[in-house]
Amino acid sequence: ENVSLLFKLYCLAVMTLVAATYTVALRYTRTVETELYFSTTAVCITEVIKLLLSVGILAKETGSLARLITSLKENVFGSPTELLKLSVPSLVYALQNNMAFVALSNLDAAVYQVTYQLKIPCTALCTVLMLNRTLSKLQWFSVFMLCGGVTLVQWKPAQATKVQVEQNPWLGFGAIAVAVLCSGFAGVYFEKVLKSSDTSLWVRNIQLYLPGIVVTLFGVYMSDGAQVLEKGFFYGYTYYVWFVIFLASVGGLYTSVVVKYTDNIMKGFSAAAAIVLSTVASVILFGLQITLTFSLGALLVCVSIYLYGLPRQDTTKIQPSETKSSKERLASV
Repeated sequence: ENVSLLFKLYCLAVMTLVAATYTVALRYTRTVETELYFSTTAVCITEVIKLLLSVGILAKETGSLARLITSLKENVFGSPTELLKLSVPSLVYALQNNMAFVALSNLDAAVYQVTYQLKIPCTALCTVLMLNRTLSKLQWFSVFMLCGGVTLVQWKPAQATKVQVEQNPWLGFGAIAVAVLCSGFAGVYFEKVLKSSDTSLWVRNIQLYLPGIVVTLFGVYMSDGAQVLEKGFFYGYTYYVWFVIFLASVGGLYTSVVVKYTDNIMKGFSAAAAIVLSTVASVILFGLQITLTFSLGALLVCVSIYLYGLPRQDTTKIQPSETKSSKERLASV
């Protein structure tokens, strides 16, 4: 049990470090690099690299090329039902990203920032409803404290602009609600698929990334199709851009490891810690000014992580269905 706990902590620590490094590198490529690249193509390439890395790790796991081919035939190309099952989170994530864009276009940045953090308690709610788990009052308190802490860390005062953009707040709030629900559902759905069978994690990743490539290619066509045809798929790519793509690929693979051996709520805490760490790094590298709201938010994030990590019932395994309904479990919390 101690070894298991140390491994979980190690997974979370590595994911936090990778996510923080990715955030800093991404900020560099979008602010320092003079020639911008197409972010849609970078997302597509990331999915391709994650697929190739998963195939490589599966090849090492199976031990031979013949076994790898057999595994792919049986679990991927020979199981359209399983492939279809894993296409659900890919499509939901695509919907989430588009709804987030619509929300940001129709809401002030500060309002968007605050409301989008509702994905943290939404993920906790989906965990309770979909995975038959229970959270203590202290855990719920730490989840909402984390939500507030991340909001403060990312808070930036609104700035006046001479350009008046027509916005529809109701459309914005509707889009943010859909994005929040998609975020919670897709993450917990993938966790349930991972933990409901003994299928290899890397097989599941391959099943997830194959439809993901199709979805991202469609995104390239819809968003930047004409420009990509004119300038090229890899327009604006530099060594720094490839480094960002590599970090995103490793981070995506490591996220699946974290979800497999911990849960989506802990993934949310790790992401929050990465936000704090990347902001501190930005202070050193880009001269970003630390504000009072950031300091208070960072304190809330650290305290919430500590409170959630206090000794409790293990919530990283899927519990068998109980006679209690989900409403009764939520009422008891």
